Amino acid sequence: MNATSAEKLADATGIDPGAIEHGATIKSVYVYEAPVRLWHWINALAITVLCVTGYFIGSPLPTQPGEASANYLMGYIRFAHFAAGYVLAVGLIGRAYWALVGNHHSRELFTLPLTQPAYWREVITMLKWYAFLIPQPSRYVGHNPMARLAMFFGYFLFSLFMILTGFAMYGEGLQAGSWADHLFGWVIPLLGQSQDVHTWHHFGMWGMVIFVTLHIYAAIREDIMGRQSIVSTMISGYRTFKK
Repeated sequence: MNATSAEKLADATGIDPGAIEHGATIKSVYVYEAPVRLWHWINALAITVLCVTGYFIGSPLPTQPGEASANYLMGYIRFAHFAAGYVLAVGLIGRAYWALVGNHHSRELFTLPLTQPAYWREVITMLKWYAFLIPQPSRYVGHNPMARLAMFFGYFLFSLFMILTGFAMYGEGLQAGSWADHLFGWVIPLLGQSQDVHTWHHFGMWGMVIFVTLHIYAAIREDIMGRQSIVSTMISGYRTFKK
């Protein structure tokens, strides 16, 4: 088939094997195992529920129609908040377990190679990339070093703080002597008194909102500009690299 005939076939049917043959090559690497991907999306839902319900717990609706005894809206909001808190805590425990039994990429959330100069060189590279000072970043199969730093401090340690303060307040509601009071009651005197814990927990919610916003921005930005998949990788498990 000559070139003209091939072009007419492509115009008529959309079939153009020659273009595909000479098209850009895409390579893929399996990175995130199914338990990690499942945890990620369940965790994202839990954090969304926690932030929305936490906002209304901190700033309740000024009024509701009808008698107060006929409304249980804040009760449902508190229940959703507590349930999502359990999901967040149990999920983090499960995620820590998978870091022990999964592939080496599953451990990136909990470890940082802070003593390796090569790590910090790549952190600087990513800072330049985010500042639009270089045309392309390096090709990272797992988390890039800057994202790894952000995930450790901005998600892991931050979530741990929110779980500790959240269950400390939960223990107050369950009363002294409850399991939550036994396990997390020490958090309240450590931070001062009950209202201090409420305040820090509420500030923590806004910190989590900021982190999630930056996380989503960075992921979409990399998909568009970095020519390596981010969002779809947490769906399929495969990181793709485009030439």
